[in-house]
Amino acid sequence: MSERFRELESPGIGRRKDIVLLATVTSFESLRHPRKSDLHQFAELFMPLFEASSDEARRQAAAALSRCANVPASVALQIGSAPIGIAAIFLTRAPAIDDATLLQIINTRSPAHATAIARRENLSVKLVDALVDRRQSSIPMARRPGPAQAKAGAPSEQMSVPEMPRPDEERVQREERLRTELKALARRQTAPADTEIVIEPISELNAALLVRFARLAEIYLFASTLTSAMSSSPDLAERMLLDVSGHQLAVALTALDMPTDDLRVVLRVFYPDLDERLGGTTRSEMLIADLTPEACRKRLRHWLQLDREEHGLQPHQPYFAADRRADPRVANQTTATPQRTQRSERYLARR
Repeated sequence: MSERFRELESPGIGRRKDIVLLATVTSFESLRHPRKSDLHQFAELFMPLFEASSDEARRQAAAALSRCANVPASVALQIGSAPIGIAAIFLTRAPAIDDATLLQIINTRSPAHATAIARRENLSVKLVDALVDRRQSSIPMARRPGPAQAKAGAPSEQMSVPEMPRPDEERVQREERLRTELKALARRQTAPADTEIVIEPISELNAALLVRFARLAEIYLFASTLTSAMSSSPDLAERMLLDVSGHQLAVALTALDMPTDDLRVVLRVFYPDLDERLGGTTRSEMLIADLTPEACRKRLRHWLQLDREEHGLQPHQPYFAADRRADPRVANQTTATPQRTQRSERYLARR
């Protein structure tokens, strides 16, 4: 298997490297408790693919690995040392990156990398001190008047000017102020979402379309329909389809309450290896039997929350919602109030 991945490292492959990179990440993400051999093999496959892939693929890979609890140290250093547009989400959220790697990135990379690390929760004392030193080194010392300029002033002016603190005291005060700001930033919790994500069951039309597009091998139409059913971005549906194990797609469709027969057809079409028989059943049936709707809905809700934070998506709001946001396409628009909504409902009820 590793030799087949090595063939993809040759030049001229192009888009295939992005697909293999995302497939490798999704396969590693599905491992709940990776062994040392799994971590070593993943690092060998990931590092050359990450260097040869496009920026968009590397950004998606960094976002996916920012949710993993176990990531090899070499992989974490490679992602954290990437340009800030790629490494920002990993440096801000990844729980698998250790303090030694963060310290190395703070001392060797740009101030933007240090700013992203400062937004992490539960920063250690070493990291706070390193961030303060990095911030202090990037601020030039203010120029102060020399002895000749001080003597040139009039006695009355010298008496009216307040005494300036000494350089050592000013430096200590500035460092203490920066340290306090960084600690306050580290203790800041993530703001709660405006509304909780509600997963609606899939409609009969969308379920029929998914089965039809799967049988016709229309993967792009299938991904578009799945995006509409989940109310997510297209990237989330594409990442689910790139999971070679079929586990993520099975979790999403189970959370959407898709009929078992239709789910079995979709998995058999996209992942033929799941149709292999083991004893008196198949691998797809075993996969479906291990999934529970409540656990799948919880996991899909977590994926959708991260997807909204990454792409800035807003949940759907009815037209008469009390906290409805103003539509930028309509000029001189006023938001609905709860009293107006209640009057409208009473008026419609009388009719």
